[in-house]
Amino acid sequence: MIVQTIIKGDIVLKTFILSLQHVLAMYAGAVIVPILVAKGLGLTAEQTTYLVSVDIFMCGVATFLQVYRGKFTGIGLPVVLGCTFTALAPMITIGKSAGLATMYGSIFVSGLVVVLIAPIFAKVAKLFPPVVTGSVVTIIGITLVPTAMNYIAGGEDVSDFGNPKYILLACITLAIILVIFKFTTGFIQSIAILIGIVVGTVIASFMGMVSFDKVLGADWFQHPTPFKFSGFEFHGSSILTFVIVGIVSMIESTGVYYALGNICDKPIKENDLRRGYLAEGLAVMIGSTFNAFPYTTYSQNVGLVQISGVKSKKVMYVMVLLLLVFGSIPKIGAFATIVPQPVLGGAMISMFGMVLAYGVKMLGSTDFAKQENLMIIACSVGLGLGVTTVPSAFAQLPSFIRTFTDSGIVLGTVVAIVMNLIFNRRSKQKQK
Repeated sequence: MIVQTIIKGDIVLKTFILSLQHVLAMYAGAVIVPILVAKGLGLTAEQTTYLVSVDIFMCGVATFLQVYRGKFTGIGLPVVLGCTFTALAPMITIGKSAGLATMYGSIFVSGLVVVLIAPIFAKVAKLFPPVVTGSVVTIIGITLVPTAMNYIAGGEDVSDFGNPKYILLACITLAIILVIFKFTTGFIQSIAILIGIVVGTVIASFMGMVSFDKVLGADWFQHPTPFKFSGFEFHGSSILTFVIVGIVSMIESTGVYYALGNICDKPIKENDLRRGYLAEGLAVMIGSTFNAFPYTTYSQNVGLVQISGVKSKKVMYVMVLLLLVFGSIPKIGAFATIVPQPVLGGAMISMFGMVLAYGVKMLGSTDFAKQENLMIIACSVGLGLGVTTVPSAFAQLPSFIRTFTDSGIVLGTVVAIVMNLIFNRRSKQKQK
């Protein structure tokens, strides 16, 4: 009896640690959006605290809707949902010009549109053969790497960007992860990322790079409140903007679904896509009601699933619980914000690089004897990388077009789909 209790306790502890690792992997990306939105809209410190807390709480709700395979929604894979960076600029722009009510009303309608078009959008699965899905996942990995590099250099908001101490700290963190991954097995190997982050943060504290001010200043309890800042107002142009953002998120999520399906040995079918899109749209609608944000899949957690090899839904459910707790108790959640950006950058390189590597692996099933496939990969990945490295390349285009060209993931995905339709359809016609 005692032995069984110890074994169960060990399993519970391992599950908790693996879940915490998932939280830490997405936490920085999740909290930066509400912080930037609050700063852009000139919100007070109290309002900013609410935005951060409600966002983390709603990330938990949104992730649950996706992981739990209900009657109509939920893809049932270890998918993590967080606020999308694609909506950052539109939220600030519309929030400033038209007000918060219009901003949140538009977000709500965009979620409703995603729900309505989910069955139609899911039917385009035939547009995603390996040459397209592999290219998209590769592009996702490529476009994420610059974010990790900025973190490694200390973060874009620091005055001494690129200071050698930041790079050293990031390298130490990455080295710890690699050593653990190389010389350990089983559970320890699966939490290599978490150990690297914790040890890196401890080292950073001795370098004077860790501050507990945010923890001390945070409240003990805060609950999500419907229409905390405002109700809904509806304006056509604002709605259209966020509908485009919603479609963009669906395109990005499609690549994540296929990547996770590949990792988990679960073929992604039309019904799976539909359920995934429905969960995403529903999460956006609920989030807007609590004055939170639009939600989409987080690619960094895909890399974490691949590195750790842990695909258990139990881990994801505990992660959901942690997000709900962190979102309800800002003082606890604030602990995750003390991790220095160089430490996160060192960990991100391994996670984002793994996404890139998995995209290359998916491309392995592509028929490289066909020049058409090589050209699809070349143009889609090339443009995706190009926009990522030179984001101002299409700055002079109309704003409607720039919604698609400002993101390397979106532009590369659209190019891969269109070129596959043109080239491979033409090839089939020639064969006939």
